[in-house]
Amino acid sequence: MCRFSCIYLILRLIIISYNSKCHHSKFPSSISCLMAEVCEQGDVVTHTAWLNRSSILYAGEDKWSVDPRVSLVTLNQEEFTIKIENVDMTDEGQYVCAVQTSSRPRTTSVHVLVQVPPKIINFSRDIVVNEGSNVTLMCQAGGKPEPSISWKFISNSGKLLAYDELLEISSISRQKAGVYECTAVNDIDTDVQTVDITVNYPPSVSEGRDAGVTLGQRGVLECEADAVPEADFEWYKDNRKIFNGFDGIEIINKGSLSKLTFHNVSDGDYGNYTCVAVNKLGSSNTNFLLYGKFCLRAASIASLSQCLLPASCSV
Repeated sequence: MCRFSCIYLILRLIIISYNSKCHHSKFPSSISCLMAEVCEQGDVVTHTAWLNRSSILYAGEDKWSVDPRVSLVTLNQEEFTIKIENVDMTDEGQYVCAVQTSSRPRTTSVHVLVQVPPKIINFSRDIVVNEGSNVTLMCQAGGKPEPSISWKFISNSGKLLAYDELLEISSISRQKAGVYECTAVNDIDTDVQTVDITVNYPPSVSEGRDAGVTLGQRGVLECEADAVPEADFEWYKDNRKIFNGFDGIEIINKGSLSKLTFHNVSDGDYGNYTCVAVNKLGSSNTNFLLYGKFCLRAASIASLSQCLLPASCSV
């Protein structure tokens, strides 16, 4: 007699994804097929097999596959389940469950689609360019479904720049230096990489501020330069280069700022000074005047030279 009035064969292929983030993705934890057939009198299951691309994985309890990732989970009159661990793209395709009953053979199939989270695989490294150069950044990603690519300039409020693997920047300016972000997205997950662009440009020196200092007091001239790479500084008085420690003068350079310090101003310190900022792309300079604090600034060169004479200064 019929062992079951109706045979229900749950043909289940359990997929354990290779993706460590699969609990965040849309990977199914299992794929199930249900086949319901009305049995004939005395109909029972005699043989079962799982096949993939005409290769037998399991014939009943006998494992034919040499793949260690494939294992048998359940085999009885209602269910025949195998498991594949660490699924990769080679596992995609059609799987067939073949069932031989006492009356006739039956088959059912399931097509496994392996979804892969995006992974950026070809990406531009941090680069250094000169101002005015043309720059091309590359961001290529793999995944399934195929991920979409977008670029943002995150150093400028995250402005969206492009939806393409290539980001092209023509005649780059110093304002476009900074961090750029590539994002690869598909239905499963997101991958993000960043690249930093350094833009070199010649120095630009801020206008010098003259200083009035009383004899015997401390005086400072400050020179500030905007440059990439940072500028080296040189100081001159009347076209004569000044060295640190010369005549009690101290030169301190820190980053974009250079300070020329007089610890005890003398008559010989008054006069015109020039600061020169230099890097590999060019130079820039500005002029300063160190004068007696109580001298009146004169409009003419003649009166100015009189003001610089100690005898003309009243304390």
